[in-house]
Amino acid sequence: MTDSGQGVVTRILQAVEAGDPVAADRLLPATYAELRRLGRSMMAKVPPGNTLQPTALVHEAYLRLVGKEDPGWNSRGHFCAAAARAMRRILVEQARRERLDKTAAAASD
Repeated sequence: MTDSGQGVVTRILQAVEAGDPVAADRLLPATYAELRRLGRSMMAKVPPGNTLQPTALVHEAYLRLVGKEDPGWNSRGHFCAAAARAMRRILVEQARRERLDKTAAAASD
């Protein structure tokens, strides 16, 4: 993001913290391109055959982030770091589910 983009996101985060009910609706559009780049980067490290797409990863992470009460983000960097952690958790959870599914399928054979 550009410097001005960083300021916009920080102001949106401050409005969210102040209780502005529509500020959270402005957060995704303001950060979407950066989150999508982050999601693509993370997905590039996942083994082939993964069914999750970067867009779905970004949306799932965003829903997890905004679903929490008072997340306390104080800057764009803080929000993006939280988004990166959420995306990693989603990818780990998916890998665990796939491994369990394969184990169950092998046990039933």
